[in-house]
Amino acid sequence: MVFDGILFSLIVGFLRKGNLRALAQLKLKWGWIFPLLLVVELAVFMLQNDIKSLGQISGSIYIVVYVLGLLFLFINRKDPGFILILIGVFLNFLVIAVNGGRMPVSMEAASVLEPRYVETLKQTLYAKHQMLTSSTNLGFLGDIIPLSNPYPRTQIISIGDVIMNIGIFIYIQFLMLKHPAAKKSVETSVIIKGGEINEK
Repeated sequence: MVFDGILFSLIVGFLRKGNLRALAQLKLKWGWIFPLLLVVELAVFMLQNDIKSLGQISGSIYIVVYVLGLLFLFINRKDPGFILILIGVFLNFLVIAVNGGRMPVSMEAASVLEPRYVETLKQTLYAKHQMLTSSTNLGFLGDIIPLSNPYPRTQIISIGDVIMNIGIFIYIQFLMLKHPAAKKSVETSVIIKGGEINEK
């Protein structure tokens, strides 16, 4: 869902005649930690069913990843949209933390997905997800919102995902339209004086 939110925000930004020049001047504190956490989460996802010991501690690893991600967002909370991103990620972290490091998934909502996904969820560890049951804590914060046709990509999301993506949208719109670098014109002003062309 995060990538969908980024893509949508970029499309809207370009339609509003924004640009990406601000990315060259982007300075986020602890900016290096985001790609590192992404690599760790991807590695755990790919290996947790093959390495038994990793599968046993994968829930704890996901919790640590979220804690570090929350610290990153808190440190950069003054940037536009980051408070909403922080709230959204915190809500996802909260439901994961009280359910052993896994995001509860509503089987009713998951009916929009391929049956293979539901079977995989029942039989093995799938990413950081687990089935939502009567014993799930704070189940309303889990993945309970189904997205399907006419939405271009079928998936299920959480309330935290919605709030987080609103924050992402605000931040990207700021970068593309309101950041000082985005406002600078790339056009060179041309002044003709006495038959000479002077560039400024």
